[in-house]
Amino acid sequence: MAAYRAHSLFQPHRAREAVRDAHSGKIPPLMGLYLGLSTVQTARFIAPMGFDMVWLDWEHSACNIETMTTMVHEIMFCSEGKTIPFVRQAYRLHKNLFTDLLPRIPGHDHAAIGFALDAGASIVVPQVETVEQAKHICSSAKYGTAEGGSRSAPPFRLIPGVSDSPYYPGKTLHQSVNDQAAIMIQIETLQGIKNLDAILTEVPQIDVVWLGTMDARVSMNLPGNGGAGGPEQEWHDAVKLYESIVEKHNKPKAGFAFGPPEAVKVIGKEKCLVVVAADVMALQTMMGQAAVAREVLPMLESKGETNGVANGEKKANRLSVNGKA
Repeated sequence: MAAYRAHSLFQPHRAREAVRDAHSGKIPPLMGLYLGLSTVQTARFIAPMGFDMVWLDWEHSACNIETMTTMVHEIMFCSEGKTIPFVRQAYRLHKNLFTDLLPRIPGHDHAAIGFALDAGASIVVPQVETVEQAKHICSSAKYGTAEGGSRSAPPFRLIPGVSDSPYYPGKTLHQSVNDQAAIMIQIETLQGIKNLDAILTEVPQIDVVWLGTMDARVSMNLPGNGGAGGPEQEWHDAVKLYESIVEKHNKPKAGFAFGPPEAVKVIGKEKCLVVVAADVMALQTMMGQAAVAREVLPMLESKGETNGVANGEKKANRLSVNGKA
């Protein structure tokens, strides 16, 4: 994704262009990594691995604003601009202590969206159900009334004359940044699927749509199945409705695609952005490695009893010599 970096790595990539180009077949789909562990060291380690994008899960992690910002910068700089950071938004920040996150409180916080974008990331916003929510998200993410924006312009996130050069000729810095960072929404309930046509009609600034299959199934009182779907007719009807709406609006799609190549090919079909790996899943393989090691490494022959007897005899002899036996 180095071809889509801005003039400065402190600015967001031209992620909107990248997903549109992938959607139209100009470039291959973006291959992504899900980063579920909110540590700076993990972000730094995976940054140069060659993924097109990294999904930082701020919603489901114990991660404060400073850590999130540092992780975004680690990915930007340690990948040398080759990887686009996407931050999945925390629901709402504590109204008084902005360094503490309160997980999964209903709402799409204006400040949280601004913090992620100010860091230089694109955003993923979970559980979008209504037109009103979508309008609020895009307003929080955009500068200027021409875009319906209410985002505050940070005075020193970018250094005047150093890192604030607009990428697009003829546009101001803030107009340019509006066109750089991407907005991805997650549809994760049946109500969200039913409202998606209205959402995409009235809020065209949305760049990518992601069907959150596990949350959607749970919301429908169906087994989550780890997001793998299921055989129920009501589920297939919901997915069919989702697909038809996204196709109607010609909107780029994204999603997970884990497993062997055959599965990735099927699940990732027609998606412009596909998350194909995850740090937490890679770590889970260690359990299998431990099980294999236990099978192939035999139990050592016991030597403790022999040594114990010898040591016991020596101790007894010492006690006899000292007259204490």
